[in-house]
This record gives sequence, C-alpha cells and structure tokens, in this order.
Amino acid sequence: MKVMAVDYGDARTGVAISDPSGSITGEALVISEWNAEILADRLCELALSRGVSVIVLGYPINMDGTRGPRAEKSAMLASMMKKRCALDVVLQDERRTTVDAHRILTEAGRRGRKRKASIDAVAASLILETYLNGLRG
Repeated sequence: MKVMAVDYGDARTGVAISDPSGSITGEALVISEWNAEILADRLCELALSRGVSVIVLGYPINMDGTRGPRAEKSAMLASMMKKRCALDVVLQDERRTTVDAHRILTEAGRRGRKRKASIDAVAASLILETYLNGLRG
C-alpha cells in the first residue's frame, strides 16, 4: 500500500510518497502552487499516477491543541482532494515537523536556497514517517 503525505504551504507544498510496501519514504518532492484548487488537482494527479492508496495531509494544530487558520486551510484542501481523488484523505497532526525539518537540514549542512527548496519535502517525509509508525503501532 503506497501512502502519500502532504505538507501544505501557501507557495510550496511538500510531498512524500512511500515505497510500495508502505514502510519508508520512497520519493520526496515540492510542488510550487498558490491556488488551492489547482494544487488539489495536481496532488490528485500525482497520487493516482503513483498508485497511492491513502493521502495523509499535515494538519497544523497549535501547540496548545487549538486549531487556527492554517488548520482550516488544510481541512478545506482535504475536502477538495476527497472529492477529486476518490481516495481516503487523512488529517495527521504535524506539530513541530517544520521545526524538526529545519534541524535535520541544519545538521546536514544545508543552507540558503538548497534549504528553502527542500524544507517542505523533508517536512512531508516526517509527516509520512509519523503516519507509517502509527500504522505499525
């Protein structure tokens, strides 16, 4: 079972797709798109072309557990994707994924443009890893 994780951003959206066994991240990329409807279409096309069974969308809950405007945007994108893809779309708590992605890239020596280009893909990979670990149990 392939799983696709999405780290939704206003300008750039990170995507990570598992290997066919659903064990590890097999592919990570970034989609540059501002329009949520076009993004939903692009994500669905990607999911269907890669044989994805489940889409896991990062859900940015505040550290105190409340849901703000970013969480509402993610919920709206999830709703759009459910209608367009006919796949399960799961909201996954993504607290601290971007902070952890920055730490990982700092430790790897990534700076400047290289870091900006990959931060969202790394965050999506962390969302995917969290989801897959939850399945294992």
